[in-house]
Amino acid sequence: MKRLAAATLCGSLLIGTLTMAQADQPGPDWMPMEQVKAKVLQSGYSQVTKLEADDGHWEGEGIKNGQKMDFHADPKTGVIVSEKLDD
Repeated sequence: MKRLAAATLCGSLLIGTLTMAQADQPGPDWMPMEQVKAKVLQSGYSQVTKLEADDGHWEGEGIKNGQKMDFHADPKTGVIVSEKLDD
């Protein structure tokens, strides 16, 4: 009986880990990633080092004015809606 309980626990933990590891997917009406990168570069970034869909927006990292920044961009327009220094 202990083996069954241990196997069930391991299976539950594995499924939970796999669910958490899945990245969000861009919506069908979202601006394509390459166009968002171009918009970010036009807004003063010299480099985009990371860009992914997350919680209903594009989330990324890049270099602006020589500093590493984190930013969020609108999913439909690619306009940066928030940015901060990367910690």
